[in-house]
Amino acid sequence: MNTLNSSRVAELLQALHGEAEAADREHVEAMQAKITASGASIETLVADLLADERADYHAAYRERAGNFLAVSPDYGRFLYAMARACKATRIVEFGTSMGISTIYLAAALRDNGGGHLIGSEMEDGKVARARANLEAAGLADLVDIRAGDALETLKHVGGEVDLVLVDGAFSLYLPVLKLLEPRLQPGAVILGENAFEPAYQAYVRNPANGYVSLALPDKDRGNEFSVKVA
Repeated sequence: MNTLNSSRVAELLQALHGEAEAADREHVEAMQAKITASGASIETLVADLLADERADYHAAYRERAGNFLAVSPDYGRFLYAMARACKATRIVEFGTSMGISTIYLAAALRDNGGGHLIGSEMEDGKVARARANLEAAGLADLVDIRAGDALETLKHVGGEVDLVLVDGAFSLYLPVLKLLEPRLQPGAVILGENAFEPAYQAYVRNPANGYVSLALPDKDRGNEFSVKVA
């Protein structure tokens, strides 16, 4: 049995996914209604969000401080599998939220024999909740969640990074990636959740920047899989 399937972690994740679905239902339904009513595409909604973020990304995300905005159970298992496959020992997560994705990644670190996960989250309330969830999962010893703006909190991440999950403010996807690039070892995996931001997509898909990158099949989620090859 691996850590992800232990009763302690599996039962906690089941409960957290249920809580996340309930907490985010109104937000998700509002987004779906906006698309239906206006005929707008996901890309149009993202453009609107980016405009709000560029005006003040702290304020834009403060409005969603009560939302989990969590990964799905399937994507969580994908995160675990990717961290196991690349034998990750140092992981960076931009956008920890309540810590659901963090649990999947930290479980992989435990099963890889140990390591260190550095997370960054702007909202203090989410930081506190994520830390409590990791304690409940028995994985807190593997994780350092840093409160504040990722452009500051992720300036120093220690050694070489094996895997990065980018899942925070859309407008910071590319700046955060560039901030971490000096620490990305060849073969490092970068997973962009909801990576609709055009500049980020263009950057990782341009071979001149040293990545091999492709969109994962679930186009409505906009998940991007990239590997640092040079």
